[in-house]
Amino acid sequence: MCTGSDSGLDPKSEENPNGWDRARGVVLKTLVLIGGALLVRRLTKSTTRWDHAGIVAQSLSGEKFSKQQAARDPDSYFNLRWLSCPAADMVDGSKVLYFEQAFWRTPHKPFRQRFCIVKPCPKEMRCDVEVSTYALRDAEEYKNFCDRPKDQRPQPEEVIGDIAEHLTTIHLKRCERGKRCLYEGSTPADGFPNTWNGASYCTSELAVLKNNEIHSWDRGYDESGNQVWGVKGGPYEFKPAPASSFDDLSALMLSSPSIEKRIEGSFVIQD
Repeated sequence: MCTGSDSGLDPKSEENPNGWDRARGVVLKTLVLIGGALLVRRLTKSTTRWDHAGIVAQSLSGEKFSKQQAARDPDSYFNLRWLSCPAADMVDGSKVLYFEQAFWRTPHKPFRQRFCIVKPCPKEMRCDVEVSTYALRDAEEYKNFCDRPKDQRPQPEEVIGDIAEHLTTIHLKRCERGKRCLYEGSTPADGFPNTWNGASYCTSELAVLKNNEIHSWDRGYDESGNQVWGVKGGPYEFKPAPASSFDDLSALMLSSPSIEKRIEGSFVIQD
């Protein structure tokens, strides 16, 4: 007689379907977790061309000094101040940076002023980021641009209108694993026209390292290929430094009677 109870069922026959359900659930959860992890990993790795350009633009920006290098080799390198900041965005998304260099003790008197346009390399080229430099229509108007409050700077529309002749272009590639740099590149071997100090053309090398460190090496050559300006030993190494760095060597530098002569010849070739 049926009693309506489950007393007649085999316990094993009851555990099997529930066990399969649990096992199937575990498998499904595991697959979901693995799939999610793979998706997150893929998304993490999918850095776009514009992401690379943004990383380079951010790394180029800020205040940096070659102080440590100058301390190691004062006969070849000066403590220079590198200062750069965003100035405008082009219609295509390219970043326009204002850039200037000065001797660390006279930051208000930059000896080099440029606009830098940072954007992805053209798709047909085997590189990641293109960095081009341009002259300014009125360099005096832009002195200490980055040190000023934003409402006292030329505005983005003015900046774009003040971009003058093209000077150089460097194509950067991501660095291979194991190297200190993140991106590195140079101008073409034949460089770009330059007439300073008897030069016929100039070349530039640029490396972007971790922690926003920048290595930059500019050299000028005459028609015979002889180097006529720029250091020979290697690139300038610019590292972010606290503002107090201006005070560290002030007494020594200000008391040196030969510093002005060295400054005057700073970009003449140094052996």
